[in-house]
Parts: sequence; C-alpha cells; structure tokens
Amino acid sequence: MIGATMPGAIHRAAGPTVKRPDDTWCTGTARRERRCRFRQTRTKEGREDMSLKKAALVVGIEDYPGSWLPGCVKDATTVKELLSRNDDRSSNFSCIELLGPKGTASGSSQITRVLLRHHVRDILAKKVDMALMYFSGHGIVMHEIVEYANDSKIPQITIIVDACFSGKLGAVPAIKEDRAVLREGVAILTASSGDEVAVMSSDRSLFTSYVCAALEGGAADVRGDVTSASIYAYVEQIMGPLDQRPMYKANVARLDALRSCNPVVPQDVLRKLVEYFPRLNEEHKLDPAYEPDHGQHPPGTTPDPRKEA
Repeated sequence: MIGATMPGAIHRAAGPTVKRPDDTWCTGTARRERRCRFRQTRTKEGREDMSLKKAALVVGIEDYPGSWLPGCVKDATTVKELLSRNDDRSSNFSCIELLGPKGTASGSSQITRVLLRHHVRDILAKKVDMALMYFSGHGIVMHEIVEYANDSKIPQITIIVDACFSGKLGAVPAIKEDRAVLREGVAILTASSGDEVAVMSSDRSLFTSYVCAALEGGAADVRGDVTSASIYAYVEQIMGPLDQRPMYKANVARLDALRSCNPVVPQDVLRKLVEYFPRLNEEHKLDPAYEPDHGQHPPGTTPDPRKEA
C-alpha cells in the first residue's frame, strides 16, 4: 500500500513502492534518483559488490566398518577454513561441517547415508544465492546428490567430490554414461574419472591439496576471484597425463567467485585503464625513461634505473 509505514522504507510522496531482492524497500522516485539502499561488501581494494548469501556443507568421512580412509577429516577441515573466509578475512560461506574421524564407524556418532542425505537436502533447501558441497570419503550415492541439486531452487550450486570413481557423478546410465544431465547453475568437480581411484599423498588427498592451493590464490584471476572453472583448470594442469584425471561438468551461464583472494593488480589501478586508454585503439605514450636502450632517450632526458629494472 502506497504511503504505508514499512521497516527500512524510504518514504516519498510519489512513485510506486518496489520490493528489491535484498529486502530493501524504496519508492519509484527514490529508485530513479538512485537512492535505494543495497547491502554491499567492500574489500580493502575498494571493490563493491552485491553481497551473496552463501552456504556450504563440508563432509569428511574416514572411518568405515572394516576399513579406514585417512586424511579425509583433515582435508575437509582445511577446505572449510578456506571457504569460511576470503583472503582479506571477510566472511564468505556459512559452513556446516560433518566429520567422521577414526573411531566413529559405529555408535551414535556414525555418519550414515540417512544422516548424510538429510544434510544434503537441508543445505540445498536454504534460501541462499550460492551453495557448495564438498565430500571426501567413499560410499556416496552419486545420483541422489545430482537429483537434489537439480531440484534445488538455489541459483548456483557447486559440488566437489574427492572419492574414487567420482567422475560418474552426473552421468545418466539409462542414456549413456558419458552424458550428464544438469540443470542451469550446477557445476560438478570430481577427483577422478568414472573408472579411476583417487590417490592419497602422505596424509592428504592429492586432489584436495591442489583444490586448496587453488582456493588460496593459485586459481585466482587478475581481480582475485576463484571460480569452479578456474579451480578445475588449475588442478588439471598440475596433474600429469599418467595421474588420475579430474572431471568438470557444468551447465552455467555465470561464474561468481567461490572465494576472493588478494588481486594481482589492485582495483584502483585497473580503474585507471579508462584514463590511460579513453578511446578505442588509443596509444599511451610512456615516459622515455622506460626505454631500455639509452641511445633512444631524447636529448636532455636522464634514464631512470628504477624504471628499467
């Protein structure tokens, strides 16, 4: 109702009331004047973005009846720590941790398929903009995970699975195992193909150690953003042709950052590019002191060794 008092409203006499996705109310007049208030996050470099609501389920199970799979809990804990905070220590994903260390293969602390299924469905039912699921262990029911993701209303979902034969995730055997059916917004990254085991290195998984290195900045672009695609590109290039082959399956129209790292080029420097090159095909003349050949310096100029280092 126009003119009614609402929490957080900007009251104007004219213009219809409009509901924004971030629960901020403003009037049509205020919107035209660009006075709507939005939730924003500002990094140390001054970059402003609409804040995304992110939720993650991080699972590491290493104790199974009759067997022990070391390293899964440590891997999951490291992934959770990286996802929780960006490089500048700003909040990132709100994480739920589900760990099954040695000694939990039975009893009340056992992580059963029923319990895991409950947590997966719960995280994918959250009202968030982005969800991520990381799983380290074995015995995951792969087709169920994809079904839950395809049915979820969350715009962007990333599934990272560090398990043997995990490349089958998303495959549809009834059609053909090398085909995947994913709704838009879902991306899957797995440790190996559908017929390979996932290798351990010392007390950690080889795949997850590379994923963590990617999240720490190894896969960051010039702005410092790490996406599911850049993680795959980073891991795939590190692993040799004789190693297990990671798999990446996605049906995405956009890739928002899973984690933000310190950018290689500060944002204020990138913004100056439009000043240096205001027009198409613009040539920016450098200070002659940058010329490496001292003979090219115009008469009366002095080479600057610092600029030629």
